[in-house]
Amino acid sequence: MPANSIDRIVIVGGGTAGWMTAAALSNIFRGSNMQIDLIESEEIGTVGVGEATIPEIMKFNGLLGIDENEFMRATQATFKLGIEFHDWHKPGQRYFHPFGVYGLDMEGISFHHFWLRARAAGDTSALEDYCLAWQAAKNGRFSKPSGPPNSPLSGIRYAYHFDALLYARFLRQYAEKLGVRRTEGKVVSVQQRSDDGFIESVQLENGDKKEAQLFIDCTGFFGLLIEKTLESGYEDWSHWLPCDSAIAAPCERTGNLTPYTRSTARKAGWQWRIPLQHRVGNGYVYASQYTSDEEARQTLVDNLEGPVLAEPRQLRFTTGKRREIWKKNCIAIGLSSGFLEPLESTSIHLIQSAISKLISLFPTGNFNPVDRQKFNQLIDQEFETVRDFLILHYKATERSDSEFWNYVRAMEIPEFLSQKLKLFEEAGRIFRDENEIFAEPSWLAVLTGQGVFPAQYHPIADVISPEETMQRLHAIKDVIGRASASLPMHEDFIAENCKAQSDPKNQSSIRTEPAADADPFKL
Repeated sequence: MPANSIDRIVIVGGGTAGWMTAAALSNIFRGSNMQIDLIESEEIGTVGVGEATIPEIMKFNGLLGIDENEFMRATQATFKLGIEFHDWHKPGQRYFHPFGVYGLDMEGISFHHFWLRARAAGDTSALEDYCLAWQAAKNGRFSKPSGPPNSPLSGIRYAYHFDALLYARFLRQYAEKLGVRRTEGKVVSVQQRSDDGFIESVQLENGDKKEAQLFIDCTGFFGLLIEKTLESGYEDWSHWLPCDSAIAAPCERTGNLTPYTRSTARKAGWQWRIPLQHRVGNGYVYASQYTSDEEARQTLVDNLEGPVLAEPRQLRFTTGKRREIWKKNCIAIGLSSGFLEPLESTSIHLIQSAISKLISLFPTGNFNPVDRQKFNQLIDQEFETVRDFLILHYKATERSDSEFWNYVRAMEIPEFLSQKLKLFEEAGRIFRDENEIFAEPSWLAVLTGQGVFPAQYHPIADVISPEETMQRLHAIKDVIGRASASLPMHEDFIAENCKAQSDPKNQSSIRTEPAADADPFKL
């Protein structure tokens, strides 16, 4: 490496964020003289309830060269085709946010404009009728992409549900094989340079010091380095996303192994269901201003499908982000950088995205401020666009059955989201801005699923006659229906390819105390 290159990195905190960072950096710097140390303490455990992801996680595992079947077996994972939302628009209604597309684009515009035209003419077909992900998911079917490019089966997109603690253990083994040095212990003090405040070293309980040029803070909400030491500051977004608590517990699965996450709106928030091979992860995210902890606990327990496997655990959080996620020679990754409720399964992705941006903008030893400024700009944009997508779920509702829903339905919203709504409400237009995680099908699913429909459809949809439009739509629906019916059952696919060898539901993946970066309610 050049003389001004960084050759020592210290990661403080393990968990998902710490070991994802360690695994990625050790892979990138394999064969070099880079020294990577990770400090964590076994004294602090986690509550392993389950983790849901979005398809980008496949890129991360792919970068590491991880075998998918091995990963699935090691983490008790299942496949995920999207998220089903219950009672969000109003009680008794549901919709599905899929990974993948609706129908087939025609005449240079998106498929949904032709569906909107047919709907305006009286057709009652649901948008989900043209979605392979939902047609497969609702029937418990799954397969990986296959077939020629013009087949709907070639466009299958999926992600995973997995045990977050087991994933961290899996990545720890990977990273240690590549030379990452794990140190057991707790950091009790942080030493800074006197001239510029850069972190110089961290000291452990036993007196040992770990020196480095670059420090990664994966200490969770506590933010030992980024906040307690460097005082980055915090942007509070709870006026838009007022949920500030969660209670989580795993339970036994009693039904089929569904290939999707479920989110059900409740009186003061929402409840998740994440199916793993060995259990189901559950939790209730709620606003403590509108319900008590005891009432929230009872709501969760009353709505579990099977016997609870661990005592429900309650946590507090404040939605928002650090004002500077990269400050001086410290970068916060995971919960130490900020928190967005896990409504759309973005927690793991925000870790992955921060790691990716760190690799792209990896600093030299002189820490050029331009690298830091660009990193913070990109991360800020990503946090804000995810935030606004989450706000949409609360704003676009007709629920009026509690003070919580009355508040979020009437609240002012950020300008970015306001513009998105205006564009769609006028003529069904959806544009994906730079650095947005969620593409057109995602916005379309939530908007229409929660009762937002445009005043008119795109004028280009009129270039096809009404008769031909209906013929094409019926043909697309038929092809998708037959493709879905050809897929194997999700549970059978796992049994044949990646079934875990043991059932660890009573093992140490269920703990009683939260780790530094434990987030048992991440989706």
